[in-house]
Amino acid sequence: MSNNILFVFEGNKGKAVVTSLKNFFELNNTLITCVYCTTIYRLFNNISNDPYLDIFVLLKNMDKNKETLQDFVRTDFAEIYLFFDYDPHASNADDSKIYELLTFFNEETENGKLYLSFPMLEAIRHIEDIATFKDLTFPVDKLIDYKSHVTTKSLPNYKFYHHYSNSIWHELILLHLNKMNYIINSNYEFPNQLYNQSFIFIAQKEKFIEKNNCVSILSHFPIFLLDYFGIEGLKTKLQALKDKS
Repeated sequence: MSNNILFVFEGNKGKAVVTSLKNFFELNNTLITCVYCTTIYRLFNNISNDPYLDIFVLLKNMDKNKETLQDFVRTDFAEIYLFFDYDPHASNADDSKIYELLTFFNEETENGKLYLSFPMLEAIRHIEDIATFKDLTFPVDKLIDYKSHVTTKSLPNYKFYHHYSNSIWHELILLHLNKMNYIINSNYEFPNQLYNQSFIFIAQKEKFIEKNNCVSILSHFPIFLLDYFGIEGLKTKLQALKDKS
């Protein structure tokens, strides 16, 4: 079995976050990154038009990825992870499409595993006040201004991914995992079990999107780490980060 894993990002900013993340978390496999460079809804169209489409073949045939993937074939990758924005204000946004994609991309060793950031990648640094982060939401009808809002309102320590230290990653991971548990169970604490992305999406939809037309801010990167290392494994990693801070 190959030791490579493939990370697929919606855009290049995702690479910047993971470059920072790799400085603090040792992934067991060799990590290769590539980009899709359009919204999740275009991905849905591609899959809908060809239900047997291999995501790796689609990515390799894109000009932006040819240099990165030219020497690889699908069997060179043990796992594929896709990191995309929820992005409900897109002109072709459709929650039913999101659910279908989460069902299709639900296993990293097969089609790939999809992770959603609510509402966008910038959620990882959208911390306006640590004490009230569990209640931080953003209106769906104002998401066109979300990126500028995050740039303006986020606390200074979180604005630049490449400046993240051990203590910042430790803090951000705990904040977002506590928030995930709060969204699902109304308990703002470290989760005691894993939740698949469909479950998180349904909780977002029922408790925030449909009820108040807003999205509860939540990043996909800490959730990926929880799935990848497991609950006890991630706790060990977080303690090591804290000890180095």
